[in-house]
This record gives sequence, C-alpha cells and structure tokens, in this order.
Amino acid sequence: MNTLLKALLIVCITILFPVNNLLAQEVWEELAEQLINDEEEGAFQWDNDFEELSELKENPINLNAATKEQLERFPFLSAQIIENILYYLYKYGPMMTVNELCLIEDIDWQTIQYLQPFVCVKQVDKQEYKPTLRQVLKYGKQELSTRVDIPVYTKAGYKQHTQAELEKNPNKQYLGGRYYHNLRYSFRYRDKIYLGLTAEKDAGEPFFAGRNKKGYDFYSPYLLIRNIGKIKALAIGNYRLSYGYGLVINTDFGMGKTAMLSTLRNKSRGICKHSSTDEYNYFQGTAISYKLSKRWTADAFYSYRQMDGIVDNRFITSLKKDGYHRLWREFEKKNSLVNQVIGNNLNYNGKYCELGLTMVYNVFNRQLNPDSKPYNKYYPRGRDFYNIGTDYKFFWKRLCLLGETAIDKCGTIATMNMLSYAPKGATQFIVMNRYYDARYQSIYARSLGEGSAVQNESGIYIGLETRLLKYIRMTCYSDFFYFPWKRYRVSETGTNGFDGLLQLSYSPTYQLAMFIRYRYKNKKKDFTGTDKMKQTIPYIQQKCRYQLSYTLKDKLLLKTIVDYAQVHYQSQSASNGFLVSQSASYKWGTLPLQLDVSGAWFNTDDYESRLTIYEKGLLYAFSMPSFYYKGTRLAVNARYELDEHIILQAKYGTTHYRNRDKISSGLEQVDGSTKSDLYLQLRLKF
Repeated sequence: MNTLLKALLIVCITILFPVNNLLAQEVWEELAEQLINDEEEGAFQWDNDFEELSELKENPINLNAATKEQLERFPFLSAQIIENILYYLYKYGPMMTVNELCLIEDIDWQTIQYLQPFVCVKQVDKQEYKPTLRQVLKYGKQELSTRVDIPVYTKAGYKQHTQAELEKNPNKQYLGGRYYHNLRYSFRYRDKIYLGLTAEKDAGEPFFAGRNKKGYDFYSPYLLIRNIGKIKALAIGNYRLSYGYGLVINTDFGMGKTAMLSTLRNKSRGICKHSSTDEYNYFQGTAISYKLSKRWTADAFYSYRQMDGIVDNRFITSLKKDGYHRLWREFEKKNSLVNQVIGNNLNYNGKYCELGLTMVYNVFNRQLNPDSKPYNKYYPRGRDFYNIGTDYKFFWKRLCLLGETAIDKCGTIATMNMLSYAPKGATQFIVMNRYYDARYQSIYARSLGEGSAVQNESGIYIGLETRLLKYIRMTCYSDFFYFPWKRYRVSETGTNGFDGLLQLSYSPTYQLAMFIRYRYKNKKKDFTGTDKMKQTIPYIQQKCRYQLSYTLKDKLLLKTIVDYAQVHYQSQSASNGFLVSQSASYKWGTLPLQLDVSGAWFNTDDYESRLTIYEKGLLYAFSMPSFYYKGTRLAVNARYELDEHIILQAKYGTTHYRNRDKISSGLEQVDGSTKSDLYLQLRLKF
C-alpha cells in the first residue's frame, strides 16, 4: 500500500464512518457489566482496573509508539487483535489518524469504540533517550483532584447518644463524620515517570480527631519509573504485582469468565503503581524490573507493611480487608500485624514462546490460625509461606498453548492450562482446564475460577466468540466446576456445578448497538426448609438482559436496559426480579458541558433476585449499585470544564422504595423510604 492509496482510504473512512466521540467516551465504561464476575465481588475487583482505564482516558497512548505490553493493558483487546495492530504498524508505517483502526484485520466496530478513548496518533521519537531532571520538571503534567460525598440522610451510626450509653456500648456510634472525602495528587512525565499521593477518609472515620490524629485514614504514596535505560520498571512506595496467570501472586484483578475469551491469553503485567483507594491489595516497599537482554527480564521485590486483622494472643485469626476504621472495634484491628513479602521473577519473551519463573516468600509476625470451621480446614495456616510457579505460552500462527503450574511449601499443586485457536474472521475458541488442590496455599494468588481463592476447585471451561453474520457476534461459554472439599455455606464435600452464558450482539453502524444475554448457573448451597433440616441442594440462577444503545448526531447517546432474574433452590419456589433502565448522555457543541441522566424502575421479590447495572460516576469512582424490592432510581451527572485546567463534576442520585420504611440495617440503617446522595469533584490540571 503506497502513501497516496493509504491517504485516500483514510479520507473515505473518515467521510463514511466518522469517529463518534460521545459514544467512544461512554461505551467503554459499560465493559464493567460484561467483564466482571458475580456482582458480590465484581465492583470491588474492577476498582483498580477502572481507575487505570480512567487514567488512560485522560492520557491516551500513542498508537504509533505502542508496545505489546501497553496494548495488553486493555481488557477488551485479544492477543490476535494486538498482534494485528503491531503488524499493521510494522508493514504500513505510522498511522495518520485513529480512523485507520478500521483497516486492522479482524477488528470490529465495537472494539474500535472501546479503544478510541484511550489512544491517539502522534509522531514517534526517532530514538530513545534518558530525560534530564530539567526536562522532567518542565514537561511533566500535574493533577490535583478532590472528591466529597454528601449523604442527604442520617444513618443510625451517626445518631447522637449519651455518654452513659457510649460507655456501655462504645460501638453504637461512628467516631467520625458522615462525609466521604479523598484527595489525589499525581505527576506524570510521558509514560516514563509517575509520582503521586492518594489520601482517603471513608464515611464515619474520624478526621484529625479521636483515634486518628494524622488526618486522612489512608495514604498511598507511589513512584514508578518505566523504560529508562535497562530499567523496565522501578517502584518505590505502594505498588501492585501480578505474574504469570495469578497462581502465585496477583494483586491486579482478572475479570469474569466473559472477559476471559479476550484477556486470558495476555499474561499479567508485572509491576504497577498503586494509586487507588484500595486499602488491602497492594505492597509497600520497592520493586524493580531489569532488562538482562533483548529477550530476558529479571524482577525483584520486597514489601513490609502493617495490616489489619484480628490478633488473639499469639495468633492471627483473620485478616481484615475492607479498610474501614469507623468504630472502636475496627480501630482495635488496625495495623495489628506485620506482613513481609520478598520474591523475584525471571521472564523470557521469545518469538514463538514466553516463559516465566516466579518465587515468593511471605511471612507474618505471628502465626496465621483462623478459627476452626468445617469449611476452612485447608485455609492458610502458619507463620510463613512460599510458592514457586512456572508459566508458559507457546504460539504458532493462530494456535496458542499457555498455562501456569505452582507449588506451595508443602508440595501441593495448582495448575491452569489452556489451548486457544483464533482462525480468521474474528473467531476465537478456547478450552481451559484448572486444578487447584484443596490444600494449596498462597496468600496473594488470584486467578480465574468459580471460587474466590486459588484453592479447592477444578474445572473445564469452553468458550467461543465468533461472527455469525456481518453485523452479529456471538459470545458463549460453558464452565463445569467441582469442589472436592466443603465451602462456606456448603456443608457437603464433592459438590459440582455449571455456569453457562450466551450473548448475541448486533451493531450494523457506529450509531446503533444492541445485545441480548442469557446466563444460567447451577451451584449447590445449604438450604434449611420449614422442617429445620439442613440439606445441600442445587441453587439455580437465571439472568437475561437486553440492551440497546443509539447515538444521534454525535451529541445524544441513549441507552435502554431490560433485566430479568430468577433464582431458586431446586424444587423450591422461585424469586423473580425485573428492572427497566433508561439513560441519556448529551454533550453540548458550544458549551464545555456534558450531562448524563439515568432512571430505573425495579421490582424484585427479595434480595436474592437483585439486579445490578452500571451507573456513571465521578472520575476514578466506579459505581455499580444493586437494586432489590420495589422502587425507582434517578441519577444526574454533570461535567463542566471551566478551561483546560479546571474541571468540575457533580452527581446527584436518589433511590425511592415503595415497600420499605427502613433501608439497610444495623448502624447503616436509614429511617425512611428514600436515600439520596450528592457527589462533588474538583480537578486542577497544570
């Protein structure tokens, strides 16, 4: 393809298929609904990835200089698409416009829409250089943002009590005010230097008062240097780690089984900064990744941090992961134990294979010894733990074989292996087998599975993603799993289950997109009937969603969602849930203002049939509320840019229940049928 022909093609694409900026800015956020696992832990798991994508949206990657590692950060790009993008740049040279993505083999409109907010096209520096301090200070970009959440109601935990009542029960009242607040400062020089501080106070936590004299309850300082000389990455302060496929260590988050079709082939990303408000999933110390040669990289890391937990005499009976310090009993658990982690990773990145070796040693200052329960017989116990894992990835044309096998200090094994085939036509077929021994122990392991830990599970996953017709895509998977030992709320050994999904997506133009999705899950749980007899029987969940998105003149984006859920124990009456949601986003052409309005009507029999949807929030804030019982939800979100340096954003959300006069319970209880919140954010860029 010569330069003239390429230019003519780009002009034609620009005229026929203009970039839809509004849709590009909004549609990527909906990925959360499709990529997370079960909603109970999905929002928490997605938080770090959502923040990273939000940051990338503010600082797009130059496609002409993009590396494989950078493109693998996007959870919606398959390994084949990444390879095709890099091949296009190699064969035809730098892109002239983002519209050239349409020329990439196997890429579809939906993937282009997801990718557009995070990329740009610029000239490439001809040679790599080491920046001087003067250049860093002169050309670095800084941002200061602050956010406050104001509840328009009073929870039971904020009601005032007499001194005599508090002396009798000191945990009857929160120690701090009802406002949530955070402060973020970040400095960024290109994609090479990141420096910042994140501070957060949760609602109910004291601020420069009582048990907290240092102001915010949580501080996260970080420094990350990338790709300067032989140093691939250097982290000081708070950071995250992820190697292989998560069987040894992973404080980033793999997402749900739907996302696995696109992302599992991408290995974990090694060392990353920790700039989010997550108070558990990070390390504190230093980590370095050093390029030994073109193909070989060696990493080393050390972490020393105080952690929350329950310490009973000489033993740690549980780890506290929520980060809340609002009550006396929560302060008693704060920084009550010490955890140290040291390890290394050796990685080979070849033309037809990738190999990795990870070793981690983990030690607490006391014995970890959870209270004995039938289901936690094989939970991690002891003072120190170590794990060794090897990961591999072999690829030939459109075939890929990958996996990881890990062993703990007792010789117990966890292994995951997958075969993937991606023929032409944007089709991908995968078969994955996993075996996590019930006795396998690793504190920071996290990988794909039905359970929450890399332990006590085996299964076979089969997935297919393909284009049925020109504008219709099908995504489906079947996951058969087995738990050899008992689990929480499962008192029977040797239980099994099935999880399946079918989704059809239709997108004839860049303006219109819709999908219908059906998911079925059958997993055993304990059930106590009217006769007070407990038995372990199948718990069946069926969920269906229809979603339609339409953009009008690149200014107005409309989205309609219809949700249905049915859950029940086998041979028992079913709980049903319905939800209808409508949202609209409008971006003024003459004003630097964007307005988002959403409304939802929901009607469920109980909590079991609850329904979850994504709701647009403030920058870096992930919002995916669950709705149950009977009621309505209204949310308004406004974003205004005073100039290129000052951005204001506000959100108001209110939920009204038609069959409740009390919301939640305990100290979180709200008297009344309506719950409203105001969220404010100010960002300064300089």
